[in-house]
Amino acid sequence: MPSLDYLTDAVKRSVSSVDPAAVKELIDGIVSSKTVFIYGSGRSGLAGQFFCVRLVQLGIDVHFVGEMTTPIITKDDLTILISNTGNTMSAVQTANIARRIGSRVIAVTAGTDTKLTIASDVIIQLPMARDKERPRYAPLGTIFEESAIVFFDSIIPDIMERLGLTESDMRKRHAIWV
Repeated sequence: MPSLDYLTDAVKRSVSSVDPAAVKELIDGIVSSKTVFIYGSGRSGLAGQFFCVRLVQLGIDVHFVGEMTTPIITKDDLTILISNTGNTMSAVQTANIARRIGSRVIAVTAGTDTKLTIASDVIIQLPMARDKERPRYAPLGTIFEESAIVFFDSIIPDIMERLGLTESDMRKRHAIWV
């Protein structure tokens, strides 16, 4: 399948290009913050919600911004915002509010020099190659969204190691439907 090859190659290029220093800052922030807040809109939000689930399984106090039970962000917290363009108004507003409160803000975006990157302390850039010859293989933000999911999953083992956790520890926090 040409579309599968195109997607997997594009996602691998995107995730592999992330600055290791930014990854270290993200992991340091996750393990040292009182609470982690994550926000994204649309499919970027779904990628963030996937990451929330893994962080819950790691025992991290994590909330998705906008849910009814989400508490207020404080200066001791980390806020992770996911936006392909870096100009999604709700993500930019959340970044500005979190920064005003004193929370550390990390943007996960394909954009550069955007409203979100300007409002963030750390930028995890997942660049999207724009291939005009084969756009049907990855419409809209597909490569960014898939890259965000793979990126977040790729740092879970590092967080596990930092916290001294095993898959068995995570399984104890896995949702069980009775």
